[in-house]
Amino acid sequence: MQEVVESAVRPVRRSSMIPLAVTALLSFLLALTLGATEALAPAAAMHVAFAMGVVPLIFGAMLHFIPVLTRSDTPGKAIMVLPFVVQILGVLVVGAMQGWLPRWALHAVAFANGMVAVALWVWVSDRARQCVGKPHPGWAWYAASLAVLALAMLAVPFMDSEHGRAARLAHMHLNTLGFVGLAALGTLPVLMPTVIGVPELQAAWWLHRWFLPTLAGALVLGAGAALYPPLALLSLPLLLAGMVVLVRRWLGVFGWPAIWNNGAAVSLGLSLIGLAILLLTGAAHGLGYWPARPAIAGFVACFLLPLVSGALTQLLPVWRHPGPMTAEREALRARLAAGGQLRSLLFVAGGLAFLAEHAVLGLVLAGAGVLVTVFAPIFSKR
Repeated sequence: MQEVVESAVRPVRRSSMIPLAVTALLSFLLALTLGATEALAPAAAMHVAFAMGVVPLIFGAMLHFIPVLTRSDTPGKAIMVLPFVVQILGVLVVGAMQGWLPRWALHAVAFANGMVAVALWVWVSDRARQCVGKPHPGWAWYAASLAVLALAMLAVPFMDSEHGRAARLAHMHLNTLGFVGLAALGTLPVLMPTVIGVPELQAAWWLHRWFLPTLAGALVLGAGAALYPPLALLSLPLLLAGMVVLVRRWLGVFGWPAIWNNGAAVSLGLSLIGLAILLLTGAAHGLGYWPARPAIAGFVACFLLPLVSGALTQLLPVWRHPGPMTAEREALRARLAAGGQLRSLLFVAGGLAFLAEHAVLGLVLAGAGVLVTVFAPIFSKR
């Protein structure tokens, strides 16, 4: 379904998507810098990346994909503004986490974020229900990720109670490996074939077959981390099995050379490997064997950065030049893909350094990856 990520019936307004992409990349680098230098508390630094960067970007991506997955029209203005609403709320979250705002503000913002997630869930579900024919199964992954995000917001008021540690663990795992993980895994099976330009006829089958096991795994991981840590281990087979099947499909259909030689594809592929690594460290953190700070930084560097840089290599040209394929769009895509192999390796290496508690090395490697992401397209001759 190459058309799923190439264009919608009426393309989403490009001007609303590009700022989300730019601010997401900046927020990741800012989060790593502020967190590694301890200028912000670990939780505040993580929310610079998550609440200010990744949540608005994922919301924006949903507004791009859902109209095509459900063969429906462009979102209205009230829906289009939601990514920017959660971005503003993200700034307030960071302020409350850092102590610049009163603690009660965190609870109010969590409630507001939950309501925004519910509003977008209602819109997504309504589009699927009104779809002429059967909607693409990818829509269900987005709906589930929004439901998990709303569930994660319910844990926030309990963070200041005697159940604070359990609430924090549930909130963190439901947000990262639940909301972000489900949204990413719902996108990658369709995005990878489009990036390489080779159809993958089993992508819809994979999304249908592995939806419930992956959702169950995310919920079990969140519940286990909060209530009974050994239970979190049960989530690993559910989550990793589908990812292994997906990687095997990619290698069988596309082959490793095609993935490696495509700057966007290799970023997406390595992000999936990074996610698998973080599932293991996430379970270890829930069991008390892995500290929070390196796990948080590793999540940003090892997974979010390669995922977002790879996805934006494909999507930014579509947002910049919407409609039918043009030479300008193809040229921009080629420039953005320049240096994809190097930046991806730097991101993953930086993430592994963070996980090994070498924060300075991780920051240097991840920062170098960001520099490659920014400057390689500028100096590319393609």
